[in-house]
Amino acid sequence: MKPQRQTKKRSVADALHERRHVMSAVILRDMRTRFFNHGLGFLVQSLWPLTHIFVLLFLNTLMGRSAPYGSNPMVFFGAGVVPTLSFIYISRFMAYSIILNKNMLSFPIVRITDIIYGRAFLEIIAGFITLFFIWVILTSMGISPYPDDPLQAVFAYLATILLALGIGSIISVMTTVLPIFVTVYALMTILFYLSSGCLFVTPNLPDQIAIPLSYNPLVQCVEWMRTAYFENYSDRLLDREYVLSFGGLCLLIGLLAEKYSKRLMLDAG
Repeated sequence: MKPQRQTKKRSVADALHERRHVMSAVILRDMRTRFFNHGLGFLVQSLWPLTHIFVLLFLNTLMGRSAPYGSNPMVFFGAGVVPTLSFIYISRFMAYSIILNKNMLSFPIVRITDIIYGRAFLEIIAGFITLFFIWVILTSMGISPYPDDPLQAVFAYLATILLALGIGSIISVMTTVLPIFVTVYALMTILFYLSSGCLFVTPNLPDQIAIPLSYNPLVQCVEWMRTAYFENYSDRLLDREYVLSFGGLCLLIGLLAEKYSKRLMLDAG
């Protein structure tokens, strides 16, 4: 009995080692092919969301929109735009990676999860690089980017990542069956952006509007981040357990559906 248990442990370790190597290969391929056929293109990847974020922040500032909370409109709108765009970038490019790397699935050792979570890993790292650049730029402008509750700000960002992984997993599986869905989802992200509350204060809306919007988990991520940044920001719509449960459930559904999606994708191809 004892030798059998040791053999089983070794086989599990070997399987994990194999998956790590496969995912590493997928990540390296993604880094080399997405930009300029060079690994340094990964650094460019973090500049797209950074540019996107600052264009939105400067537009809101130039329009003369004052900050409902805090002393600077760039910090207020940034607290909403950052989680919103982080969610959109991670979840959308998880699905897009299936289209770009479909040929890799012809190798039996490569699984759909290797591709989508490899891309998710790159997007998450790019997101942290973007946050660092935002921090440096705002500080150099004499604007304090520090939240009132740093720990809750970290939790809010991690919850956003969980939600993006969950939604991205489901969208990726749907894309394996119907590739055009990645385009449909890209259009849907416009609605997510407009309804996320990153450009307005959701708790200040009438209950007939605010409460239905609060069932959008992305709204919860924005509310969580803003309550972390501004001590006097209303938390009447915030439900941390809801967004964590929603993200975790979507991730579980995506993992279960992945078991059958590779076969459907190869048959469709």
